[in-house]
Formats: sequence, structure tokens, C-alpha cells
Amino acid sequence: MTTPDKQHLLDMRYLRMARIWAENSYCQRRQVGALVVKDKMIISDGYNGTPSGFENVCEDDDNVTKPYVLHAEANAITKLARSSNNSEGSTLYVTASPCMECAKLIIQAGIRRVVYGEEYRLADGIQLLQRANIEVKYINLQHHESE
Repeated sequence: MTTPDKQHLLDMRYLRMARIWAENSYCQRRQVGALVVKDKMIISDGYNGTPSGFENVCEDDDNVTKPYVLHAEANAITKLARSSNNSEGSTLYVTASPCMECAKLIIQAGIRRVVYGEEYRLADGIQLLQRANIEVKYINLQHHESE
């Protein structure tokens, strides 16, 4: 059993790793990373970007995100579908709070905890996760790193 202090340290580490993973994104406006962790093992990862086989350009000429760009959470969850792992009871670490569409995927994937590091302008995804009894935790990494 993991103590609350040890769990918080693990949460911070995995969230920092998700932030580093976000650097793989080709998106200019915002880079988001996600990790799915189960039994202290990373079982999937993702970052925001275009679908496989598409050009690695997320924004159009007006700097608007293209409608087919996948969110980091969606990439991590769909990657699980192509693996032998399953996300039942896992934790999702994501650098930005999930939107409504990703929250629905998180619920359906059986993920039980979501730890995120940045507030999104809309809170409807977080509210949906809470309604589904998924534990949601916000960690402001900048605040912790300045301590």
C-alpha cells in the first residue's frame, strides 16, 4: 500500500514525465502529454497531434488547431486498444485538464484516477469525471518546483 505522501511524490514524478513527453508534440499552440500508469508501470503514453500517417502540422494558416488533431489522452487511450494492456483501475497523468470528449473516453476506459497539471478554460470534463466517481487531482508543478 502506498502512503499518501509517497503517492503524492509519485504523482508529481509521473506528471513531470508527462510534461517531458508533451515535448514530442508538433503542435505550436499547446503541447500536451499523457501517461497511463497501472501498478507503478507506464502502460501507455500519448501527446496531442495529428492521426498516424497525416502531416505533423496541428494548426492551419490562421494558427487555428485543425479539427482532426487528437488530444494526448485520446492518443494514450487508443494506443492501449492496440496493445495487450488494459487500463482498468489505472491512473492517467496529463499536463492539461481533460476536455469533455476525453473525459468520456477516460470513463469508458476504466481509468480510476486522473492527475493533471494545468487548468483548462472549461471545467466540464473534470465535472463529468467527478460525476463518474473518478478521483481527480490537480497538481500545480510550477508551485511545487519553486518550493
